[in-house]
Amino acid sequence: MLLLWKALSALGGVTVTGPLGIAVALWLLAGRTWRLSLSWCMLFAFGMLAVVATKVAYYGWGVGIPEWQFAALSGHAMRACAVYPVVFYLAFRHAQPVAKYGAFAGGVLLALLISYSRVPVHAHTMSEVVLGGAVGFATAAAFIGVARSEQPAIVGRVLVMLCAPVLVVMPFTKPLPAEKWIRQVAVYLSGNEPVERAWRTGPDYQRWQREHQSI
Repeated sequence: MLLLWKALSALGGVTVTGPLGIAVALWLLAGRTWRLSLSWCMLFAFGMLAVVATKVAYYGWGVGIPEWQFAALSGHAMRACAVYPVVFYLAFRHAQPVAKYGAFAGGVLLALLISYSRVPVHAHTMSEVVLGGAVGFATAAAFIGVARSEQPAIVGRVLVMLCAPVLVVMPFTKPLPAEKWIRQVAVYLSGNEPVERAWRTGPDYQRWQREHQSI
């Protein structure tokens, strides 16, 4: 089961969701919907900025919510919840209602599974995943709200052709050391040693929680 969670987690990596986000922007540009492409880029960039800001704040100054075991937004959850619902929505927006809504629901479900996978692989706590996913879904919802009034001049099959190679190839590429880069930025800006989590995300998390609740 752990292998499944790791595979799903890989689909939320920046080497996958980043190119997918770029594919969406290019598809919108090809459809001559310049305003919509700009809206997508700005919304996705804002979500990414929120993730980076919370990580820098924690690594540099220890800004978090210990009571929630929250250090920073999960980048995997934010990107998955922003990108996959949008990709499925745009790819099937001209399909029959059953296929259109079914595909969108599939995109949301995939995003939720990718987000949750960060917990069993011990990368994030549930609060970090939930809040990261909430930012991602808000990004997707804001974009779809704008996109409903726009009609790109190309069909959804082109978007599928752009995204398919990314989903097939990129999960097997070497992950970017994005977390390491963010830690280095946080250390540079704060002048402090990087702050580490005071709680655990591994198998012994419940034991750690019981011990600290008894103090």
